[in-house]
Formats: sequence, C-alpha cells, structure tokens
Amino acid sequence: MADPSTPSWAGGLRSRLDTLLGAAQTRLELITVELQEEKLRLARLLFMTVLTALFLGFAAVFAAVWITVGLWDGHRLLALGLSTALFVVLGIACATVAARTMAAGSGLFAASLAELHRDRQALRARDEP
Repeated sequence: MADPSTPSWAGGLRSRLDTLLGAAQTRLELITVELQEEKLRLARLLFMTVLTALFLGFAAVFAAVWITVGLWDGHRLLALGLSTALFVVLGIACATVAARTMAAGSGLFAASLAELHRDRQALRARDEP
C-alpha cells in the first residue's frame, strides 16, 4: 500500500501540468499586454502622423502661395515650379523614411519570446545532472 505522505504519480503529473498551464497562462497574459501596448503605440503614432501631415501640408501650401504672390509680376512660373520641386523632394524623403521604418520592424512579442527562451533554458538546466 502506498504511503499517504508521498504524492502519487498522478498527483505529480497533475502538479506539473498545473505548473505548465500556469506558465502558459502567464505568457499569454504577457502577450496580451504587449499587443495592447503596441496597439496604443500605433494609434498614437498614426494620430500624430496625420496631424503632422495636415499642419505641414497647410504650411507648405500657404508658403507656396505666399512666394508665388510675392513673385507674381516677374517670376510666378519659376516660383510655382520650385515649390512643386520642393514638395516632390520632401515627399520622396518622407516615403524613404517610412520605408526604412517599416523595414526595421517593431519589438512586438520581444519580451514574450525572451521569457519563453528563459523558460526553456531553465527546464534544460533542471534536466541536466
């Protein structure tokens, strides 16, 4: 007959399964928090980008009109051409920055992956004599 003070094989298995499920739940909660943080970061980034584009767009149009009106009598076509060229160069520069930002990616799930890596190392260390 088995000694009641020692855990049974099934009890040990249940305990390990409970530990495993607890760790999985913690990791899923961490992933959820990371997703929420990334969502808020992207929403703020999008909002600020739209506001920046709006205000800089207004400023650029008013600057182009101001320069064109100032040079209306002698060089209005030159002023319009230079303004257009400036806007094209700025647009290409912004598109280049946006492409680099997209290529760099984000750190989404970095903390979760690091925790999972540490978990695996800890399990390997326990298995080694």
